[in-house]
Amino acid sequence: MNSTLIAFVIGIGLSAITVFADMLIKQASLQKAFSGWRLLVLGAFIYALTALGWFFVMRKIKLSTLGVLYGVSCIILLALISTLFFKEKLFLAEILAIILAILSLFVLSRFA
Repeated sequence: MNSTLIAFVIGIGLSAITVFADMLIKQASLQKAFSGWRLLVLGAFIYALTALGWFFVMRKIKLSTLGVLYGVSCIILLALISTLFFKEKLFLAEILAIILAILSLFVLSRFA
């Protein structure tokens, strides 16, 4: 497996960790008053930890490609979390946009 592909896989994993932090922060925001502050702090701490991983991934992937990788993987994972965990609905236009975003990753991976 080449190092660029490994960096892509690690980048998707880091995005998944970030989405978990987003989920914690969303849970914190649903609490009354400011009682979810512990979840907020934990989510922020997880964000900070992923920075070290991104440092190493950025050594192998162009920043513009990495931005798309991060954005698309977060969009896909957040869409799954929002529909499965928070019971939010996705509209047809949003599903189409997600499919196009996935296709953009395939195009970019050819030039990474």
